[in-house]
Amino acid sequence: MKTNYLLLALSIPLFSLAQYDYEPSPENPFGAPNPEAPKELLDYAPLIGECDCKSQSRKQDQTWAEPIPMKWRFKYIMNGMAIQDETLKADGRHSGSIRQFIADSTKWYVHYYSAAAPTPTLGTWKGGKTKEGAIVLYKDQKAPNGTEGYSRLTFSNINEKGFKWIGEWVDTTESVAFPFWKIDCTNGKRE
Repeated sequence: MKTNYLLLALSIPLFSLAQYDYEPSPENPFGAPNPEAPKELLDYAPLIGECDCKSQSRKQDQTWAEPIPMKWRFKYIMNGMAIQDETLKADGRHSGSIRQFIADSTKWYVHYYSAAAPTPTLGTWKGGKTKEGAIVLYKDQKAPNGTEGYSRLTFSNINEKGFKWIGEWVDTTESVAFPFWKIDCTNGKRE
């Protein structure tokens, strides 16, 4: 009987480790995509790693503030079934997202949180990859004057050196766009 317990005790750690093969590890610090995840998980594959970026947002008077140095880190989470990112900004206004692709809706769902203010309910954007290779996400959002529209977030110019990102308010026809935040991450990437 003692032998059976010993064998069981020894097999539990091996079984436990095998089920987390795609989590970040010393050998793979940003994790790996799980082969059982939806193929769309690879939409973010070029962003996995860490980029040195410049973050720039609008001031109260609607002019652009000076760019702020920022690190943007993307990694696989949930054993390679989703993606988490975090921004570490020199001004201390850090933020992050959890990104999951829901196959039934064929869309990405991105849940955003920030250190700048408590986040009791996460804002959620949804969208996907375009034919041109950009990733575009939307969330319903009225303009300050009450006009119906969306908060649109776009990753573009994605390549081995980095990417660009822009946050904009757009009207429902997307013919009017007002950028409120932009990030340039084309200074190179560490994987």
